[in-house]
Amino acid sequence: MHKVVIPEKVVARVIKRQGRWNVHDDVPAGRTAFVVVDMQNYFMAPGQQVEIPAARAIVPNVNRLADALRRAGGLVVWIRTISNEDSFRNWSHFHDVLNTPERRARRAAAMAETAFGSQLWPELDVRPEDLIVRKTRYSAFIQGSSPLEVELRQRGIQAVWIGGTSTNTCCESTARDAMLLDFRTTMVSDANADHTDEEHNATLINFCINFGDVAATDDLLGRLQKAQAAE
Repeated sequence: MHKVVIPEKVVARVIKRQGRWNVHDDVPAGRTAFVVVDMQNYFMAPGQQVEIPAARAIVPNVNRLADALRRAGGLVVWIRTISNEDSFRNWSHFHDVLNTPERRARRAAAMAETAFGSQLWPELDVRPEDLIVRKTRYSAFIQGSSPLEVELRQRGIQAVWIGGTSTNTCCESTARDAMLLDFRTTMVSDANADHTDEEHNATLINFCINFGDVAATDDLLGRLQKAQAAE
């Protein structure tokens, strides 16, 4: 698990701007979605090209949040990244410029629709009522990547919690775009994972300064419990 460190001066800066540390704690659970990004074998299984060992450590928190939000009437969304002809054609510079030919070929094979690498990690508590969405770019919200925005709008979702891997790539991209699309967005500090503590914390710091809330699993669980007790 990452050691989360957000400097006090950053916390003070956020509170000065918005009046309190977290400002998205008043959205009803029924209007909230927990969007879990890329918790799939390619990023989690030992020996995979982009294995992120810390992602295995956050599985219990991801499952706890999913279970609690589900029971409170919210939506759980599992995002899978896949490689297909659309991504090769419309995101070609990533595949052809930012990757060597060997790496591109390995990624394409591992992330095909039916390949091992594109399948969700088996220890995740995925339920039939959850939504599973495929994306083809870092962000699940950017135009052409996935139908996630439409799916959430149709369900009346106003707020999203972002978890998954990696913190500073697909999770951050998805979280930023969620905020820019006017979803009230929270990154879950201990339900995201990256290669290093430094990368993880850099994203959380930048996100809370400029884009939305950062909260821990227990904070969000406590929020749900408090709302249920008040009903």
